[in-house]
Amino acid sequence: MKTDVETSIIIRALNEAEHLDKLFFGLNSQNYKNFEIVFVDSGSTDGSDKIAQKNNCKIIRIKKEDFSFGRALNLGCESALGKYLVFISAHVYPSHKEWLENLINPLKNDEKTGLCYGKQTGDERTKFSEQQIFNKWFPKDFVLDQADAFCNNANCAIKKELWEKYKYDEVLTGLEDLDFAKKIKQDGNKICYANNSEIVHIHQETFNQTKNRYMREAVAMKKIEPDFKFSFYYFIKSLLSNILADLAQAAKEKSLTKNFVEIISFRFAQNYGTFCGFNERSNISDALFDKFYGYNLDKEKSNEVSKKLSTIDYEK
Repeated sequence: MKTDVETSIIIRALNEAEHLDKLFFGLNSQNYKNFEIVFVDSGSTDGSDKIAQKNNCKIIRIKKEDFSFGRALNLGCESALGKYLVFISAHVYPSHKEWLENLINPLKNDEKTGLCYGKQTGDERTKFSEQQIFNKWFPKDFVLDQADAFCNNANCAIKKELWEKYKYDEVLTGLEDLDFAKKIKQDGNKICYANNSEIVHIHQETFNQTKNRYMREAVAMKKIEPDFKFSFYYFIKSLLSNILADLAQAAKEKSLTKNFVEIISFRFAQNYGTFCGFNERSNISDALFDKFYGYNLDKEKSNEVSKKLSTIDYEK
């Protein structure tokens, strides 16, 4: 086992076997080699952990009932040996051999840069509207010192010393990356966006999965930014503006007929899920938590999570 690694790549996974071969091929093809891979598996039944073993990963297992996005990250970070921690989703793959070095170089070259996140794009399976979101969130130009606290842990690197100081919030139902970025930004650290560190991100979600993803992220955003609101008026306004912008872009690309129904479906799932999350006024129930994460909590863990989530003020 390596003991002098500079970088630890942390992958969270649940039943991602169909994507892992391409991911590991991309990781093993990188020009930069001084890294280990920490694979945090939350109960896969499709052989994901066996694929990770074949690729010499350090495997950390977490029970489904103990899972949260922040908890899985914290477990991976605790076991990581590197001074730089890289987070990458299990259903992505690097676009080129310089992906990793381009992602961590801003951290190595500037002591005040605490976080660097890279570019994301889709492939031929990506929904049209999802690609428009990628285009908006991950633009063409490199940004050395980003003004806001946006990032995305599907393709992101941080300094381990900052994780040791802040850790990831284990109660949030999503957006633990934005919460972390906000904290380090407020502490005077720079956030860098590396357009030259690109991955392909594969989302193959149903309507309900898309809705639930945006719903749990909205619940998390209410805690991170209590002043944010998403009223019914804004739901309609956002829905219509998103749909019209996508339809115009699809027409420009001469793919309107192909993507018309999908655009409306995706944007409705996105905006309706966001509206539901922002306007959920009771503490998160077991059933709602199950929708977010896709399994049932045991009673003891359910009570623990409910107590923690009760600190969220849903009336704001």
